[in-house]
Amino acid sequence: MLYIFIGFAFGFAIPYLARRFAKFMPATFAYAIYRILKPNKNVSKQKRKQNLTYKKLCLRYFMRSLGWGIVTSSVIFLLSLTAAASETPWLIFLIITLFILMEIDKRMFLLPDILTVPLLIVGFLYAAFSGYILGFDAASSTLNSALGAFAGYFIPVLASLFLIKKYPDAFGGGDIKLLAAVGAWLGLTNIPYIILLSCLIFAVTCFINKQKIGAFGPSIVIATLIILFLNIY
Repeated sequence: MLYIFIGFAFGFAIPYLARRFAKFMPATFAYAIYRILKPNKNVSKQKRKQNLTYKKLCLRYFMRSLGWGIVTSSVIFLLSLTAAASETPWLIFLIITLFILMEIDKRMFLLPDILTVPLLIVGFLYAAFSGYILGFDAASSTLNSALGAFAGYFIPVLASLFLIKKYPDAFGGGDIKLLAAVGAWLGLTNIPYIILLSCLIFAVTCFINKQKIGAFGPSIVIATLIILFLNIY
């Protein structure tokens, strides 16, 4: 029950956090926290109440937050049913961070280092202190994590070399860093599947939406969650 509450609380805040990143790009965690807790208010409360368009936007914003809260709490609830007790807090952090990155990338076409780099570091810590998905002992888990991060970074870089003439933006810098971070969490054996699955999901999404370009981060997040749950089950 606690995990469901945590998932809903953080999920409900995801659109707000993404909106904060859309308005400013924090250079440090301290500044990010300050701006999240103390946002700039350019419009008075009275004017906001009188603006019908603003009210509609608020309702849409609330429904989006509610949707994220339900999705995040549901995913975390399913995770808590199957993952080991020692794994669950680590994986909750992974899921919430991935969802925040997903929302930011959809808004800004950007995956900020202020989130991807800590995700990579915590992935190494997860491998060292828990890491059941990566291996049965700390040494094998840490090695698998390091190799996964290496592969997550260099496989897209090598792929980009072959695609750069026709598709110069095949993999953005943020996408590559996110794949490296995901590789640190799920290891060398899983990262090729994540890359292939994310490319497939992205291609299907572009076909459905009839577009040639778009944010690649959401596809990486969905692929990562699919592979994660396949490993847990």
